[in-house]
Amino acid sequence: MSQQTERPGQDTAEPQPPRPRRGGPARRTWTLVWSFVLVAAIGLLGGVVSIPYVAIGPGPTFNTLGSVDGTTVISVQGQQTFPTKGELRMVTVSLTDSITLFGALGLWASGRYSLAPREEYFKPGESQQDVQKENVQQFTDSQSNAQTAALLYLYPKEVKVLVGSISQGSPVTGVLNAGDRLLAVNGAKVTTSQQVQDALKNTKPGQAVPVTFQHGSSPEQTATITLGHSDDRTWGFMGIGPIDRPDVSFQVKISLADVGGPSAGLMFALAIIDKLTPDNLNDGGDIAGTGEIDDQGNVKPIGGIPFKMIAAKEAGATVFLSPAENCAEAKEHAPAGLKLIKVSTLAGAVDALNALKEHKPTPGC
Repeated sequence: MSQQTERPGQDTAEPQPPRPRRGGPARRTWTLVWSFVLVAAIGLLGGVVSIPYVAIGPGPTFNTLGSVDGTTVISVQGQQTFPTKGELRMVTVSLTDSITLFGALGLWASGRYSLAPREEYFKPGESQQDVQKENVQQFTDSQSNAQTAALLYLYPKEVKVLVGSISQGSPVTGVLNAGDRLLAVNGAKVTTSQQVQDALKNTKPGQAVPVTFQHGSSPEQTATITLGHSDDRTWGFMGIGPIDRPDVSFQVKISLADVGGPSAGLMFALAIIDKLTPDNLNDGGDIAGTGEIDDQGNVKPIGGIPFKMIAAKEAGATVFLSPAENCAEAKEHAPAGLKLIKVSTLAGAVDALNALKEHKPTPGC
């Protein structure tokens, strides 16, 4: 039998169970408490504190041939109009500011909204009210351009030329005012802005030329203008921006409140043409579209076209007019069943709608 020999200093006592850590249950309790506080804080911040993003999505739509809240969108006084059918629908986008983290996530998850940095839509220090004011001004300008473009399209020979902008220090300062009608320049009768330019082509700076004009309804008068010098031309400089306007005796009024931005111009112009001509442009169908328009009828690109197409489709439109420069984006995001037509001018849009009525090919995106 062997015998175990004890060594000096060796502990031969039985192993003892580990002692419980001091404060174990208390530590777990505090961990749970702080976890709850953290979650509650995140929830509070996520549901209350705004983030520097805005949400863009489909906005309301309006039939420019119809009425809104009992008011006709486009009315004509002093000229025969014709019955219209179907819809020429303008579309908008909605922009939601001051959104919380949870609100943003909810809008994004819906698939109908996109998030963008707020700085892309608001300048530093600019409020939502400031942006709204700017949008309303753009909307007002789009109405004016739509009226001019539509009437110039319908009555191309009934045109008058007005004084638009006047340059600072212009030779005409104190003689002509913005809005004055120009009747003759340098002895040549003028009815378009191009004729004003042509009348000055053979002049020189310092030359005195007669200008015949009319202030409002006052009798016409003639003044002598001493032409100035401009670095971008060799001929004499009057310092005005002449503009073409339809010379018609009737009034067109567009009435639509609480809408902003310039992108309704194309649809307004088409609706004016539709009301003043006997043939229905849309053949009684539901057509939507968008596009900024200038007073000469050129259609310019706009923003938010994917959301505008969603709004158009949900409103029942089967055809969508897209500015040519937006076509690639429109084609990529077009909802199923929505036919795209590419437009770059008001005249081109009218031609495309006439082709659509006759079941002929139309320019697509």
